[in-house]
Amino acid sequence: MGDLLTTPSGSYLRKGRSDGDRSRAAILDAAAKLATVEGLDGLSIGRLADHIGMSKSGLYAHFGSKEELQLATIDTASQIFVREVIDPGRDEKGVARLEGLGEMFLSYVDRQVFPGGCFFAAAQAEFDTHSGPVREKLAEAHRSWLGYLERKVREAQEAGEISPDEDPAQLVFELKAMLAMANSVFVLQGDHDALDRAWRGYRSRLALASSRPQTATPPPRVGKRPAAL
Repeated sequence: MGDLLTTPSGSYLRKGRSDGDRSRAAILDAAAKLATVEGLDGLSIGRLADHIGMSKSGLYAHFGSKEELQLATIDTASQIFVREVIDPGRDEKGVARLEGLGEMFLSYVDRQVFPGGCFFAAAQAEFDTHSGPVREKLAEAHRSWLGYLERKVREAQEAGEISPDEDPAQLVFELKAMLAMANSVFVLQGDHDALDRAWRGYRSRLALASSRPQTATPPPRVGKRPAAL
């Protein structure tokens, strides 16, 4: 899948001095967090400048337009998602890998890595009826995440851990639906039970698809940062 859920935009690839790169990274981290609270469409150079206490001219040195800022923010959110959800447990295989991905997604939501819940869930809901480069980049991230999960299902099938009768796309659709519901309820109501319910449902669905015997469902590691991070 590479280092990002998205293909880096031209602005993301632009290089500058090392201190400028660090400043840009800090700006984009703040932008990604702000976008989950106030919306990616509301993310403008002026609003972000006010939020981080920087001049508009200083921000224009990094981003030439609102759209360029939004695209670079999505790339940063992709990096964060990969670091928080995908990188932990990369050495795990089969059903264990799929369980780990679900567990780490719920942990990412519970730890409020982004204050408004999953960045991509928020931004995709905001831009689903829009057109243009921002929507396309969000759609790319969505396809990449689903595609990654489907590859993990196929790998588990090849290892004999998931029934060959399971349709990978259908299984992933059901698993992701539980994660999305947990994120939605947790963000709207602050209900931690939603995360536990999603974990039980996610793991039960995998057990149904799996040739391994089902065991008692352990509590997820929500609220805890993995030691590897």
